[in-house]
Amino acid sequence: MTPSTFEPGSDPGSSFTNLVRSAGLAPPVPDGDVAEQFELAHGTTVIALRYGDGAIIAGDRRATSGHIISHRSIEKVFPADQHSAIAIAGAAGPAVDMVKLFQLQLEHYEKVEGNALSLEGKANQLSQMLRQNLPAAMQGLAVVPIFAGYDKRRAEGRLFQYDITGGRYEERDYATSGSGSLHAGTVIKIRFRDDMDRDSAVNLAIEALFQAADEDSASGLPDLIRGIYPVVATIDTNGFERVGDDELEERTAALIAQYTSAAGDDGGNALSSESTQV
Repeated sequence: MTPSTFEPGSDPGSSFTNLVRSAGLAPPVPDGDVAEQFELAHGTTVIALRYGDGAIIAGDRRATSGHIISHRSIEKVFPADQHSAIAIAGAAGPAVDMVKLFQLQLEHYEKVEGNALSLEGKANQLSQMLRQNLPAAMQGLAVVPIFAGYDKRRAEGRLFQYDITGGRYEERDYATSGSGSLHAGTVIKIRFRDDMDRDSAVNLAIEALFQAADEDSASGLPDLIRGIYPVVATIDTNGFERVGDDELEERTAALIAQYTSAAGDDGGNALSSESTQV
């Protein structure tokens, strides 16, 4: 196999996305409003929050096409590398492709440079990829992710939120995206504490997604019949670790029992009856 060669000044260096473009492999930009031509699957609610040892990143499992549930168990949370993760909202197809390219970019950089990109650099790289996706976003293929990771230099979790233009905004306590983000963010804002441990942070993530789905039809509640629960992952000094479904089932059952008890105490006004259906 003959290695690729480049003219002086055109070497893409450690950027895999620049390598793809220089080889003429970048996908074409749509020339019409794709969202008006097809029923596209969209990811809905994703969240991230800090806790004492790192960061939590989570998302519900529903994808919708208009008013139709297109997928009940879509994955919206992915490890970017060992100490960072990305959660997707927006057009599901382009979002998943962007995640794969982002993962490959981080791996490519580490192999070329011999060191992993800093967390700040990873956040900037994702911002650049979103900026490059802007023409597609204007055609209805918008992607609005959340990025979270454990910064080994600072020994703390960090969160980054984006807009479709590639604008990157670091959030101190929590970040949300998607159709249920307002409701999820309200729950986190009320209950968030700086000194939360891992268990408290996982419980808060589950409750935020639960309440978001109770108010937003595009977000999915835990499906107790099918055994489908939100994707929740922790990122700390030990790296990315997904919370198991057995633990999520136990914590979800405890949350529903808490709501059911509160509803009985105040005559049924604590939570709408629809929220406990699956």
